[in-house]
Order: sequence, then structure tokens, then C-alpha cells
Amino acid sequence: MNARTDMPTKSWIDRYLPWRLRPFAKLMRLDRPVGIWLLLLPGWWSLTLAGFGAPNLKLIGLFFVGAVVMRGAGCTYNDIIDRDIDRRVERTRVRPLPSGQITVRTAWIFLGVQLVIGLAVLLQFNWFAVGVGAASILLVAAYPFMKRITFWPQAWLGLTFNWGALLGWAAVRGTIESPAVWLYAAGFFWTLGYDTIYAHQDREDDALIGVRSSALALGKYTKPFLAIVYLLFAGAMAGALMYAPRNLYMEIAFAAAGLHLAWQVVTLNINDPASCLYRFRSNRNFGLLVLVALALMRY
Repeated sequence: MNARTDMPTKSWIDRYLPWRLRPFAKLMRLDRPVGIWLLLLPGWWSLTLAGFGAPNLKLIGLFFVGAVVMRGAGCTYNDIIDRDIDRRVERTRVRPLPSGQITVRTAWIFLGVQLVIGLAVLLQFNWFAVGVGAASILLVAAYPFMKRITFWPQAWLGLTFNWGALLGWAAVRGTIESPAVWLYAAGFFWTLGYDTIYAHQDREDDALIGVRSSALALGKYTKPFLAIVYLLFAGAMAGALMYAPRNLYMEIAFAAAGLHLAWQVVTLNINDPASCLYRFRSNRNFGLLVLVALALMRY
């Protein structure tokens, strides 16, 4: 993958899929699964916490399918709305829509297909969870416009990408209780951090074309900001665990996760896109560490 484009040139999509399907797989970002992980993990955290370390395996599978499809739907919708902006940004101009590999009409139809599949997954849950999941569409629909009106679209992404923390609890318990709200808040602060890191890749292009981001708002204050939001993540996670069983193994795993966040802050070079991308992607590993810690509560 070229350092200044986010489209891998020789991924599994190009090697194995028929050429007619490749633009659709790339529109869903299936060759860059970190986004699926970042959407999926708060839901898996919630299922695990609600099950006191033993999540329902059927729900784990449904959340996985839902995350793949809905992350793809979100990327498709975002690219439809942002296609004119993406043509002017070096990193995104080769995406399927701005490069002309897919028409806008075809993208809308494809989006509809993904949403139908997502609805089919959602209808496997209890009715309270169905309502919670459906409510997230309002956040998803507004997200692409946030960069046009605020320097904090990363905050809106935090509200959107962590909805699974509420949905997971609702799917298990049929309600939303305080641990789920604390977990949602923890995920919000986590996303605010990692997406600010991601936004530094586009800082110069964003400034030129007039869109906004937390990277532009923070500039040289990014690293202190990251330290603060990651500490807030830790505080909110402590709130989520207030009534959960605790043990030494769980504490060690959370300590490892905390050290990972500290590594991100200390070693980040906001002026190096490769450094930003590497640390952004590493948040999958951080999220898995948190998942392991939650699973260890049963031991």
C-alpha cells in the first residue's frame, strides 16, 4: 500500500475475488479489517461483562456478522456523502467512488442491500435490543456531515462506534443498566483518542479543503489530550466494573492494556503519517486485551 493512499494495491481482494466484486469489497473496506474490530469490540466487551465473563456464543457470532455488514454500510454511506471531498485528498482519491469504479446509484443500491442484512441480524435480538440498535442509525446518518460543522467529528464517531456497548447489554439483559452506560463512556473516550491519531494523517489536506478535525484543533497539544482521554477511559471502565467480580489475572490484563495506551501516547509522532497509522491500527490489540481482561473475571 502506498504511504499516501489507504487502498492496498495487492490485497486478498485483488488476488482472489472476481474483478466485478473487487470495488464493492473495497467500498466495504474488507481489506482493512481494523475498522471492523473497532466497531465490534465494544459490543463484545458488553456481552462479556453482562455475562460475567462468559458471553453467549450465538450473540458473539451475530455481533461479528453485524459489525462486518454495518461497518461496510457505514463506509459506503460515508463515501457517497464524501465523494467530492475524497477526490481532493491524496489518501482517498483512489477509493471506488471518487475514482469512478462504482457509480453513485450503484453505491446507494449496495448500501440498501447491506442495511437489509444488518436488519436481519438485529431482528435476532429481543425487542428492546432491536429498538436500541435501530436508534444508532440517527448517529450513523449524521456522522459524515460532522467534519463540515465542527472540529470534533471524532467525538461523534465515538458516540456512533461504541453503540455496541449499549446494544450488547440490551441483548443479554433486555435493559440498559449503569455498567453499560459506563462502558459506553469508556469506549467514547477510547475512540476520541484513536481517531484523533488517525486524523493526523489528513491534517494538511483537511486544512486545504476546509474540513475540520480534532487533529487540526489540537495540533501540538495532541499528546497531552490523548493522555487525558485515555485516563478518562480508565476511569469510565472502572465505573463499568464497579459491581463485577475481580481477580489478579483480570487486573494484570487491564494493566497490560493500560501500558499499551501509554506506549501510544509516548511514541506517537503526529508529523509522521506512518507512525499515526501504526498506532491507530494497534488499537485492535488494545481492544482485545480489554476483552481478555473482561473474560478473566470468571476465574
